[in-house]
Amino acid sequence: MSVWVRCRHHGEPVYGILADGQIALHRGLPWASPAPVGESIAAEGAELLAPCSPLNFIGLWNNFHAAATKHGYSIPDAPLTFLKSPSSIVGPEAEIVPPPFYEGRVIYEGELGIVIGSRLHNANEAEAEAGIFGYTCVNDVTALDFLQADPSFPQWARAKGCATFGPVGPAIATGLDWRTLTVRTLLNGRERQNYPVTDMIFPPPAIVSLISREIVLLPGDLITCGTSLGAMPMRPGMVVEVAIAGVGVLRNRMTGG
Repeated sequence: MSVWVRCRHHGEPVYGILADGQIALHRGLPWASPAPVGESIAAEGAELLAPCSPLNFIGLWNNFHAAATKHGYSIPDAPLTFLKSPSSIVGPEAEIVPPPFYEGRVIYEGELGIVIGSRLHNANEAEAEAGIFGYTCVNDVTALDFLQADPSFPQWARAKGCATFGPVGPAIATGLDWRTLTVRTLLNGRERQNYPVTDMIFPPPAIVSLISREIVLLPGDLITCGTSLGAMPMRPGMVVEVAIAGVGVLRNRMTGG
C-alpha cells in the first residue's frame, strides 16, 4: 500500500509518498511510472493540494441500500450519474464558499472517491478493477435549492458544480481493499455519517465498468461513489471532515458567500 499526496514545494505542485511523517518527493504522476527525486520533506506543515486534477469528475446518486430503503427509492439498474465541474475541486483545509447570491441550503456528502489509473473504455469488471489506481475522500457539496429551482429541469450540474464544492483528499491510497472501508463524516467534531462501503448498490469495479461503456475514462479521472444516510446542511463557520481509514481525513470549513 502507498499513500500519495500532492503538495506545494518551492511554489510548484509535486507528488510524493507519505510515510512516517515524511513525504518522499517524486517526479511525474503517480499513475504514470513516477521516479523518486531523492528528497523528502516533513509532512507537518506541508501545504497539501487536491491529489488529482481529473478531466472527468463523475458523481453517483442513490448508490446505497440503506439510503434507498429509508427514502423509498427504487434500486437502479445502472449507476445514476452526474458530472461535477473539475474546477469545483479544492484540497484539504480549503474553504467551501457558496456563491455570494445563494441563500439556500448547502449540504455535505462524505463519499469514497475512485481515482482512475489507466485509460478504460468498455472495460469488464476485472479490467475496471485493475484500472483503479486508488481511493480518496470526497465531500460532494451540494447547493440543494439549485437542484429543483426549475421544476421542468433538475439542475444537477449547477447544484453540484459550484466553485469549491468538490473537496478531495488528503491523499490517494493504493492497495486498499474497498470491501473493508467505512466512510465517516463529522460536522464540528460530531459524527454524522458512518457507513460501510459494502452497502453500495454498485461497488467500485461495477461502477467503473458500467461508466466506461459510455464515457472514456482517463488516468487521473475521479468518480465519487455516492453517499448514504446522514447528509445534512452546513452553515458558515462549520467544519466538515470526511475520514476513511488508510486515506486520512479531508477537512474543510464552510464560509459565507
